[in-house]
Amino acid sequence: EQREDFAVVIQPFFRNTLVPLDIVGKPDMSFFAADCFHFSVRGYAEMAMALWNNMLEPVGEKQSYNNFTQDRSKLKCPNPEKPFLSTRRNSEFGNSDLNLGSTESSVPYWAAIVTAVAGVLVGSL
Repeated sequence: EQREDFAVVIQPFFRNTLVPLDIVGKPDMSFFAADCFHFSVRGYAEMAMALWNNMLEPVGEKQSYNNFTQDRSKLKCPNPEKPFLSTRRNSEFGNSDLNLGSTESSVPYWAAIVTAVAGVLVGSL
């Protein structure tokens, strides 16, 4: 928040996403790889579009779901008035004078380590 040349912005496009369904109401497996866990090319394309759109949406107005429509027209283009990726500072969201040094993380440091190790173990299986 204090720097003008670097920002970290949460992109919530996957927060409220549901598994896409096929025409009979079952999970649409065309979005998933053979292991039924990772995305297929189709799934990655949908996630890439949702991530791109989220990066262009102002902080506080970001879409928190993906509707899996395969509709390329939903891909957003940069706004001529704001031709950059949206950050808290350039979205004018909240108080830009916020002192982040005094805030505490709600996640303990060891949780990131445990999650990383678990991810490596699951990935190796």
